[in-house]
Amino acid sequence: MEFVLIAIAILVVGLVLGVSLLVGRGRRTTRLDDDATAGTTLTRPRPPTPTAEAPPRPSGATASGLGTTAEPDAVSPEAPPDVELPPATPEPGLVFETPPPSAGRLVKLRSRLARSQSNLGRGLLTVLARERLTEDDWEEVEETLLAADVGVAATQQIVDRLRTQSMVLATASGAELRLLLVRELTAVLGPDLDRSLGVDRHEGRPGIVLVVGVNGAGKTTTVGKIARVLVGDGKSVVLGAADTFRAAAADQLETWGERVGVLTVRGREGADPASVAFEAARTGLEGEVDTVVVDTAGRLHTKGGLMDELGKIKRVVEKVAPVTEVLLVLDATTGQNGVVQARVFTGAVTVTGVVLTKLDGTAKGGIVVSVQRELGIPVKLVGLGEGADDLAPFEPEAFAEALVGGAD
Repeated sequence: MEFVLIAIAILVVGLVLGVSLLVGRGRRTTRLDDDATAGTTLTRPRPPTPTAEAPPRPSGATASGLGTTAEPDAVSPEAPPDVELPPATPEPGLVFETPPPSAGRLVKLRSRLARSQSNLGRGLLTVLARERLTEDDWEEVEETLLAADVGVAATQQIVDRLRTQSMVLATASGAELRLLLVRELTAVLGPDLDRSLGVDRHEGRPGIVLVVGVNGAGKTTTVGKIARVLVGDGKSVVLGAADTFRAAAADQLETWGERVGVLTVRGREGADPASVAFEAARTGLEGEVDTVVVDTAGRLHTKGGLMDELGKIKRVVEKVAPVTEVLLVLDATTGQNGVVQARVFTGAVTVTGVVLTKLDGTAKGGIVVSVQRELGIPVKLVGLGEGADDLAPFEPEAFAEALVGGAD
């Protein structure tokens, strides 16, 4: 009986405790809810009170910068206007240089070339002036020509032609010998080759000039000088600094352009050269300039990947306008190695002309003959000094006269 009473007591106590817990739980929830109604909730934060409307933002703009859909009544911005390149005007106090025209430059620079090439002319005239020419004399003529990098085939042609006139040589005066030698050298310099530069506008598009070459040949300087030649001849020019691998190249080219009021298109260091060349061509097209001249990075002619990149640059540029001239810059002091370089470059891009630099130094003028005869590519420009206007169109007769020397 006692056990029954104890069980009943435990049951009653349990019921009382359960009822009290349920009552207490209901009172807590209600209090929190009542507090929430008063705005002081601890469990369910109240949504933030709406604030005054912010002024409308421009279409597409957000605080986070991610952009939103434009409002229906938003006004879309106008399309940017086409690029226009008005005639360049100097800043206050800045005066653009006015380069001389290209015509007659080589004649003016002839004395400089004659000084550096005096051994060739003097050696030939000394031998040919002898009263009677022996086989040893003719061998000396050949050695003199070969030493000047004229090349074997051209040397043989010159000697054969001089031999046929041996009777004239025996009785000729010094002046007559000089004229004869100038005539024979001019003949092997290819006076009939087309040396005009493809720099003119055609069908509403600018002429596009790519300048290529190995490291150290002087490409960037040559591009700057070409710009001066073109400005001196009255043409409008845009320069493209596609040598993005050499830090100073774009700065150097920009300086050349600023001197004569020419715009330079450049990219960041290490940018894709083809994209820079494309932008230069596009800028020239939209600005209606006459010529766009693109400087490319120097590359070793033995590196196939770098050579392939030249082909890429040409293809990309021609999406805007055809490339009208590809000039290969050769250091004349490299001699016959320059012929090897030229042959490799012609396999990557179609070279249309050669620029020979540093002919005023230790270079041997006969390299002009070698390049033209072995490659069939005309020499179009020659560099005869470090001056800004020391780049001249190549003229065979004036060049031959400078090689022979002996007359002003």
